[in-house]
Amino acid sequence: MGRLTVEERAEVKRVAKAMLTRLKDLLVLNWRQMASARSQLRMAIEDELDPGLPRAYDPSYYHAKCSAVFEQVFEAYPDRDRGVFAKAG
Repeated sequence: MGRLTVEERAEVKRVAKAMLTRLKDLLVLNWRQMASARSQLRMAIEDELDPGLPRAYDPSYYHAKCSAVFEQVFEAYPDRDRGVFAKAG
């Protein structure tokens, strides 16, 4: 992937903020133990990143980023109101 322009970086930041807001709505009690909740979260990540990321993100890079975001949320956000993102946004 090449370097992003200033405008593309701003778009990535906007997409990340919007995605965080959407993901917070999907984090229910014990979400990590429920396959359906994990699946909904993964789909929401893909749905937000697909149209929002600059075209500089090729398909393999896009899939890697989707997986990285899911893993980060899974590890760092154990419940809806707990974790490193609880006060973000």
